[in-house]
Amino acid sequence: MTHDDGGARPAEPPPPPPYPPYGYPPPPGYGPPPGYGPPPGYGPPGYPPPGSWPVLKPGIIPLRPLGLSEIFNAAFAYIRLNPKATLGFTAIVIVIAQAISLVFTTVIPLAAYGETFLTQAQNTSDTGLNGTSLSGMVGGVTSALAGVVLAGMLTVIVGRAVFAAPITIGQAWDRVRGRLWALLGLMVLEGLGAVAVVAVAVLVIVLTAVVSPLFGVFVGFAVVLGTIALLVYYWTALSFAPAAIVLERAPVWAAIKRSFALVRGSFWRVFGIRALSVLVAVVVTYAVEIPFLIGAFALGLAFHSMLAAAVVATVGGAIGQIITAPFTAGVVVLLYTDRRMRAEAFDLVLQTGAAATVEDSADSTDHLWLVRHS
Repeated sequence: MTHDDGGARPAEPPPPPPYPPYGYPPPPGYGPPPGYGPPPGYGPPGYPPPGSWPVLKPGIIPLRPLGLSEIFNAAFAYIRLNPKATLGFTAIVIVIAQAISLVFTTVIPLAAYGETFLTQAQNTSDTGLNGTSLSGMVGGVTSALAGVVLAGMLTVIVGRAVFAAPITIGQAWDRVRGRLWALLGLMVLEGLGAVAVVAVAVLVIVLTAVVSPLFGVFVGFAVVLGTIALLVYYWTALSFAPAAIVLERAPVWAAIKRSFALVRGSFWRVFGIRALSVLVAVVVTYAVEIPFLIGAFALGLAFHSMLAAAVVATVGGAIGQIITAPFTAGVVVLLYTDRRMRAEAFDLVLQTGAAATVEDSADSTDHLWLVRHS
């Protein structure tokens, strides 16, 4: 082909090769370090494939929404990170509580009745029964108070462990002691609420049985099931109130509303994870206690001493609680953290805080948990 003036047209250069599409896979043998990847559900289609975005993990958890295995693993990891502050303080609180409970529930009644089952049965009196009931109440209150203190302390420790920040028992106590009255108020409200629900259920059953015994049986069965369901609901809905009191410095009523708000929309997940953690704790506790219970039974038969048997059984129960209490408390706080990340994009707050954390400041991450409460 020629130009109009008769000259030859130069040949056109070939087109350049197309650029590879954005997001093409890396060469064979190349890949990101283990533990990296985008948070679930992040990024539109067509962006870099999974495994190319780093996930910040300054402490016991990656700063993104958590799975069940990550929550359970972290509930053990924070114990290994701060063994003195977790197991040490847990042992102190539980040993004191078990010793007080042993004195009021076993030593005092046996001092009144004697140290054998036979003597106890022969000397039962109204005064002795009243004393035993009072001793049992004192032991129960002591255990409840110990649980409140322990839950508050462990919540602080888990909050620091998210950033691998070290903390001593003294530092944890300084953080939680100003929140003890709020935690005690929450415990009282929870107890009064449970008593009110049970009292109403009993009243309905009794009134129905008086009107019609046969009809009362069916109504009673339905009321019992409804009462159990209501108590389980409140147990789940109030899961995060202690964490809100300690980490967010919220007052009692604000913490209750906060817990209901965080659980809303994820009730069955919260209930399932909490129930599973309790089941694990119960299995481990009984596995630890069984040898002590067998030894206590044998000791009681051999020496005819209920006191010696009770001491051995109490030691087994204390060891089981020392092992499991930090785990169950850690699961609740980590589940609370997960809910905030899913509902409030709290992971972005934690990531920003982790990037700005000053390592020599022990309190540099505590402010990240705060929320303005109305």
